[in-house]
Amino acid sequence: MSFSRDVKNEICRAKPAKSCDALAECYGILLYCNTFSSSEARIITENEKLAERVTALFGECFGVEFDDTRLPESGKRSLIITDKRKLETVFGAFGLAPEDTVSHHINLGVLEEDCCRTAFLRGVFLAGGSVTDPVKSYHLELVTPHFNVWRETVTLLREMDFSPKQVSRGGNYIVYFKQSAAIEDFLTLVGASGCAMELMSAKIEKDMRNSVNRRVNCDTANVSKTVDAAAAHLDAIARLDMETLPEKLRETARLRLENPELSLTELAELFDPPVTKSGLNHRFRKLAELARD
Repeated sequence: MSFSRDVKNEICRAKPAKSCDALAECYGILLYCNTFSSSEARIITENEKLAERVTALFGECFGVEFDDTRLPESGKRSLIITDKRKLETVFGAFGLAPEDTVSHHINLGVLEEDCCRTAFLRGVFLAGGSVTDPVKSYHLELVTPHFNVWRETVTLLREMDFSPKQVSRGGNYIVYFKQSAAIEDFLTLVGASGCAMELMSAKIEKDMRNSVNRRVNCDTANVSKTVDAAAAHLDAIARLDMETLPEKLRETARLRLENPELSLTELAELFDPPVTKSGLNHRFRKLAELARD
């Protein structure tokens, strides 16, 4: 089961609180569904819970029934209204007449209350929305075939303190989010708070995994540096006559030979009295110069 399906199933479990919310949700579904014109309304879905919710909402809001058919090749359900009187009832509920509609706009008179705007976006997501599995990436999009509805949805979201992006693709118009925090807020708003929590958990787990990986990579790099430095020290010491070295350099060479695995910081602590890391590094540079000579 996909994460999008989980989100839609969670949304479908809650009933609209008020009749105006149910109407606004139907409006969002129609403006983002497969077809909404003066001759036909068609909603295609493979989600049984969504099909049941849409059927119940349209019966409650408009008193109309769908011609419900199943597409045998895909198993999807196609909810269709072609009856002229039914379409007039649906359009009339939003202050519209089917024959006067050339291009759709969002009638903000239907969305006067905050609860109605939230319900509208819930319908938008149910009909035209999808969201990727947060384990893989962060992306939520809302797809409509109507240009004006696309632009007006962006304006509506901005008024509700979202910052969506927009793009057109293949004759459709898309509003989308790629920031995990924005997706969490949107899912919570439309009634999928449980899935929003799953997204948060996935993000925390991913951040922790990335942090551990960065730390491991850093530690690996430090170990590599220590090994390379020790190898260079040992190579230089092997070419020197220990007996001819000054006392401090002789002690440095001896401790390195005895402790090839230690970093400079750890090796510096073995001296009596201890030396600084920079002081020890200076001694090894001197040994390297003598070895070259």
